[in-house]
Order: sequence, then C-alpha cells, then structure tokens
Amino acid sequence: MDQINFFYEDTSFELTQKESISSWIMQTIATEGHKFQELNYIFCSDEYLHQINVEYLQHDYYTDIITFDNSEQAKTIEGDIFVSVERVQDNAQDQGIPFELELRRVIIHGLLHLVGYNDKTDEQQREMREKENAYLSL
Repeated sequence: MDQINFFYEDTSFELTQKESISSWIMQTIATEGHKFQELNYIFCSDEYLHQINVEYLQHDYYTDIITFDNSEQAKTIEGDIFVSVERVQDNAQDQGIPFELELRRVIIHGLLHLVGYNDKTDEQQREMREKENAYLSL
C-alpha cells in the first residue's frame, strides 16, 4: 500500500493539493533515508485531539499535532498523525503567517518525529525547526 491517507474527524476542513503534498512527504521520507510503509494524516478539531491527548498520552492540554509511530522496523515510516485544524489556524494567526504555510509546517513536523527527530530540548527544537524550514523550501 504505497499511499498516504488523509482522514477527517469532527471538522469540515478538507485538504487541497493532496497529490503534491503526498509527493512532498514521500520526497522527505526518501531524503531522510527511510522506507515508506503507511501514513495516515487525521485532520480534526481541537476537542477531538484534546481527547486523544488525555486518553492516550495522559496530557490534559490542547496541541496542534500528535504523532503515533506504528512501525515495527527501523527506518520504516508507518504511523498516524493527528492534526488539530483549529490549533493550526490559531497558531498561523498568532504568528501572522498564512494558514497553508503553518499547516505544511505541522504536516512535516509530524513526519520528522517519525524519522527520529525530537523537540524536547532547546537544541532538538532548533534542529527540528531547521529541518522543517529546509523541507518547507522544497
């Protein structure tokens, strides 16, 4: 199954340019030296993602993205990436940038977690941001 799936939960949002975004994601995976297996992006509401955050991660706060790595082999991409469309809209507005740009940043951010990047420390956050910017410029 060589495709990226896009799902929607509790939102009227629908991703446009699915093919170009899928190609961009696949290019990123190849550049990072990983093999593609399956990837699901689930676009949802703040409440939907908050519930997942509480239920699965025991975090009682809102977030823009949660990534679940389902791979059983190293260097293989298989996962579920949940994106709160409302949070992305708010973040874009707060930063004074277009929604599409912030959405692409979040889409690639989730993928970068699956290829092994973290963002817990300041140094990791810097590295993550550099990678996001590099892939956003493709």
